[in-house]
Amino acid sequence: MARAATKAVGQPDVWLAAGVRTPFARVGGALAKRDALQLSVPVVKAMLAGGARPDLAVWGAVIPSLQWSNLAREVLIEAGADRTIPAFSTVMACSTSMVGAFEAAGMLDDGARSLALVGGAESMSRVQVGLSPALSDDLRGFMEARDLSGRWAALTRVKGSHLRLDIPQIKNRATGKSMGEHTEEMAKGWSISRAEQDEIALASHQRAAAAWKAGFFDDLVIRLDEIGQDTTVRPDTSLEKLAKLAPAFDRTSGHGTLTAGNSSPLTDGAAAIWVATAKGLDRVPAAVPRVRLVDYEVNAIDLFNEYLLMAPAYAIPRLLARNGLRYEDVALWEIHEAFAAQVASHIKALQDPAFLKDKVGIAGKFGRFPVERMNPNGGSTALGHPFAATGARILSQAVKELAALPAGSWAVVSICADGGQGSVALLRNG
Repeated sequence: MARAATKAVGQPDVWLAAGVRTPFARVGGALAKRDALQLSVPVVKAMLAGGARPDLAVWGAVIPSLQWSNLAREVLIEAGADRTIPAFSTVMACSTSMVGAFEAAGMLDDGARSLALVGGAESMSRVQVGLSPALSDDLRGFMEARDLSGRWAALTRVKGSHLRLDIPQIKNRATGKSMGEHTEEMAKGWSISRAEQDEIALASHQRAAAAWKAGFFDDLVIRLDEIGQDTTVRPDTSLEKLAKLAPAFDRTSGHGTLTAGNSSPLTDGAAAIWVATAKGLDRVPAAVPRVRLVDYEVNAIDLFNEYLLMAPAYAIPRLLARNGLRYEDVALWEIHEAFAAQVASHIKALQDPAFLKDKVGIAGKFGRFPVERMNPNGGSTALGHPFAATGARILSQAVKELAALPAGSWAVVSICADGGQGSVALLRNG
């Protein structure tokens, strides 16, 4: 089942203008002392420093916290934004801030709402540990008791089985498997070799390192806590070094191919992007790159009968078919690299006539996938993957890349998400 963009009669065109982000840092590293709110505030302050006042804000974090109920509102207040700006939080795993951009796009009308601030943050280093629901009930009963006898009675109701902590894990609740375990299944099912994965990972690191050296990220990344660059990029890696790494998820079968080197690292960071009508763009500094959001697709697959991270492979051809495009018509491809194996599986599926016809339901041919146009400045394997920040990061990066291409050029931005879901955007320069 897919959910596609629809444009109401009279609805204005929607544009994306590049935002800024923090450097992305490996879990337990340079940004480990900041929670999602503390990561977000400097980004929002930087976005507002240019003088733009958004009409609404959408923000998200995937990992829950008991410190706030509406992160978006708290971020704006802490950042010193106009307190009359409405803000709401959203979440859709790794697609969080991309879906936030789609939500904002649907709310713009060139009247009261023509500019939205969208983003997300993830502090993988500050995961809040929770009590079991039963122990929470026990403690609440203890605190609500009116006298010592009532408190003693509450304590006597505590059972040994209640005395445990709930530690959030990077697993799908319904299947009980981690993202890596699911992707190992995908790699085996699509016959993706270890060598293919390591080549994608190497290209990601090499391109990211070259982009940092060339200054591509200078206006996309702010300094924070004495760091000004992503700490996850490995400019000195090689196929030989990657080949020496042990399997990270399938360690017993002898056939595991996913490693720490060809998988995105656990990462802290925050990112933002502008979503605007043409009228709203007048409030964004003129030097900020901007491109048009032409169409988008949010979809889901049956996670019990399809590989968990395959949703974008269904969404991309549907999006292109709806707009009369083939792969070769798209000048830029930004594909989220949760795992190199997932990227390779998507590319293989997109060129498989049987998959397109029997599963996607499209009999047309889209041609060869131009892998040389993919992630020209590095992807999540090298840059890092703070779940809720990745959508804004990858969109802002694509906006800057596409804006530098000839007028009329197309870009596709794709993110796979936990739960068997995905989000894909179709962008155009002008």
